[in-house]
Amino acid sequence: MPHKAARYVLRSTSSAAGTIASAAGTVAAAALAASIILSPTAAASARMDGVHTDLLRAVQLNQITEEQAARFEAKLAGRILGEA
Repeated sequence: MPHKAARYVLRSTSSAAGTIASAAGTVAAAALAASIILSPTAAASARMDGVHTDLLRAVQLNQITEEQAARFEAKLAGRILGEA
């Protein structure tokens, strides 16, 4: 096979492989995005229970104070539960 022909075949093959890999990546990303969007969200009370648990752990590890935890939890409750 002449050198130019071999180079053309190699380029075409690698280009096609790249296009297929790119398309597969796009499909995988779209599937992941759809699963995130369509998955049910946790109930607001369950989310707040998780927030409380995480903040309690942060206080136990001396990462934040109890006052900081209380203020932050109240702020998130206002956003998550719609309270002031």
